[in-house]
Amino acid sequence: MQTTYIETQQISFQDFKNQILGDYKLGRVSREMSYLGRREVLTGKAKFGIFGDGKELPQLAMAKVFKNGDFRSGYYRDQTFALAVDALTVESFFAQLYADTSVEREPASAGRQMNGHFATRSLNEDGSWKDLTAQKNISSDISPTAGQMPRLLGLAQASKIYKSVKFDGSEKFSKDGNEIAFGTIGDASTAEGHFWETLNAACALQVPMVVSIWDDGYGISVPTKNQRAKADIAEMLSGFQRKEGEAQGCEIIQVKAWDYAALLDAYARAEQFARMESVPVVVHVIEVTQPQGHSTSGSHERYKNEERLAWESQFDGLVKFKEWILNYSIEIDGKEEVLATAEELDSIDEEAKKTVKAGQKQAWESYQKTIIDLISSVLPLVENIKGQNTEIENYINQFNKLVSKAKKDVFHLVRKSLLATRGTNSAERNQLMQKYNEIFEVEKDNYSSHLYSQSQWKAENVQEIKPIYSDASEDVDGRVVVRNNFDKIFEKYPETLVFGEDAGNIGDVNQGLEGMQEKYGEVRVADTGIREATILGQGIGMAMRGLRPIAEIQYLDYILYCLQGMSDDLATVQYRTKGGQKSPVIIRTRGHRLEGVWHSGSPMAGILNLSKGILVLVPRNLTKAAGFYNTMLQSDDPAVIVECLNGYRLKEKQPDNLGEFTVPVGKIEVTKEGADVTLVTYGSTWRIVMEAAEELEKLGISAEVIDVQSLIPFDLTHEIAESVKKTNRLVVIDEDVEGGTSAFILQQILEKQKAFRFLDSDPLTISANDHRPAYASDGDYFSKPSTDDMVEKIYAMFNETNPQKYPAIF
Repeated sequence: MQTTYIETQQISFQDFKNQILGDYKLGRVSREMSYLGRREVLTGKAKFGIFGDGKELPQLAMAKVFKNGDFRSGYYRDQTFALAVDALTVESFFAQLYADTSVEREPASAGRQMNGHFATRSLNEDGSWKDLTAQKNISSDISPTAGQMPRLLGLAQASKIYKSVKFDGSEKFSKDGNEIAFGTIGDASTAEGHFWETLNAACALQVPMVVSIWDDGYGISVPTKNQRAKADIAEMLSGFQRKEGEAQGCEIIQVKAWDYAALLDAYARAEQFARMESVPVVVHVIEVTQPQGHSTSGSHERYKNEERLAWESQFDGLVKFKEWILNYSIEIDGKEEVLATAEELDSIDEEAKKTVKAGQKQAWESYQKTIIDLISSVLPLVENIKGQNTEIENYINQFNKLVSKAKKDVFHLVRKSLLATRGTNSAERNQLMQKYNEIFEVEKDNYSSHLYSQSQWKAENVQEIKPIYSDASEDVDGRVVVRNNFDKIFEKYPETLVFGEDAGNIGDVNQGLEGMQEKYGEVRVADTGIREATILGQGIGMAMRGLRPIAEIQYLDYILYCLQGMSDDLATVQYRTKGGQKSPVIIRTRGHRLEGVWHSGSPMAGILNLSKGILVLVPRNLTKAAGFYNTMLQSDDPAVIVECLNGYRLKEKQPDNLGEFTVPVGKIEVTKEGADVTLVTYGSTWRIVMEAAEELEKLGISAEVIDVQSLIPFDLTHEIAESVKKTNRLVVIDEDVEGGTSAFILQQILEKQKAFRFLDSDPLTISANDHRPAYASDGDYFSKPSTDDMVEKIYAMFNETNPQKYPAIF
């Protein structure tokens, strides 16, 4: 059984003294980091700075109850906490400030995130999981206010799930579910909907979560009274306070940011509630100061009056902590014992400054060495070709005059020099070109790698296993295929669970999970409230802790509620940590062509453009959907799978190898061969395209029909170009709006696959109207491409080239 902070605090006075002085020193080090960090920005050595000064004491208290296996989901003010749990050093703090791309020196993001965005590395270099129970864990921070909250819910719920769910390797992720998820948020950000949705869900689910609200009275320049219905968030949350005997609600603790002893007590109680009773806790930390203002972008003197500034100076946490230490005394065996003298604390202050300065110096020198080494490897090669063009001498002189040089300056010099010597074939230029290719590959890895998995488990590596059919294979409703496949999945993968609106008791609105809750229990097949953003958040957090969640969003239209979390959080997890973390959640949804403004939209272009980093899979039927689930559960990429909403009652032949067959990502399928025109589509529109292709055959036009199946990744082997090479005509048919997914598909085919070389006619896109689809079957007919639309527009393409053979229809 894991112990709590309260249960381990019987220590000697000397140990107590050492602990207090250690906290004071760490607080001073953190403060000096903030001070020096700001100076580094204002002197031009870094681009931007946002710091945690003023929040040192509550973060020191929070760190004391943070144990191995615990997780934090926070925001960019928590540098003292990160220092206290050994997730940050002075050197790595400044390395991030300088955007050092070394994972060793800046392990949180390898220079991809601005300072203050903390993370620990959950993965080994090969992408496999570390033992997360043997380390203190920080899920990678994001800047969007309150965007860290939905993920926090999933991190906390994972502990509750691990109390009953065990699988091979689960001991690396949890010790009997005793871990807490800690969240931090600025007071003003509690005005965001994500905060309320997350806290509401946590109170309903009763998960071990501790949320700290740092309340400094402002949201940048806007005072708290203008942020919410009540200035005091604890008062506003009073209705969430749990009642005795009820398994709902949370505990609310309010404490002052400068009261060290009260902070220790507050976090000790918070841990006790969360770890021992699995109750969510809100710690409202009030009277927080912000000595340097919001960030380096401006000064808080612009919006704080003299009285407020004087109060902040007096009630600075470190000032009050120093007073408390100096005023503390206790009699032991007739002798008065004190913690420290003023001189001793002054000495700690000076030592903290030296420590920070030394760390900053080391970080700057290491960062600069990378650039110096780059220059020394490139400049002599540029010098070697300066005789080949007089302009190169000027480029070199301009480069040498730069006071501070960045990588971009080096690359600019090389590229300008290569441009100036274009058409020249010399050994010296070839040597520079070779060096350019070499250093470009390094920086491509530094700045553009790990958008998708680069491990052996990436989705592209999952081998195709075709469905097996026999004489005994039955024709069943499509929903039966996906339901029975889920049955095999839950049996095969005990770490897999599904949750969403109506997903549990009734087996989802289309019966694709019929009977699964009864068979596998409410933990693994669960109903949720109507709260899409936190359904996604549950998935992100659970997947970060080794579970394989399927987060169900009832309709594709409703995924818009999730799009912020998909775009800012899930899609960037691997990228913003340079392969240090992953969250292989599967988002299950259903959509495409049905009837009505709110249940038949196809916002695919928005998903594609905003969620690069997530696989987007669009199966044309439920057998294909089942195969994609089987594929993705062998992968460590996140994915959204869009089932066809109008396919659940259509008959499909059920494969004999349910749970085993896979559909490869990034692979198209030719569903009808043809010679005259290539028709490219996906999802439910495929059925209508097939009907149109049959009609075109009657008109003497042989159409080849291609089902894309996977939008991201898209046709990895360029098979569509081969089809266009054969037919010399291309039509992309899509139910998204004009310039939406059809534009993406066209760009992939014409630009990336270079299929424009084979075209004898202009490429054609047939898309939906720009408005939402109107209600009923007639609404679908007049809102989205119909068989008639397709036949007429494709026929017109042939009429243009041979009007005698294909006379005009209209």
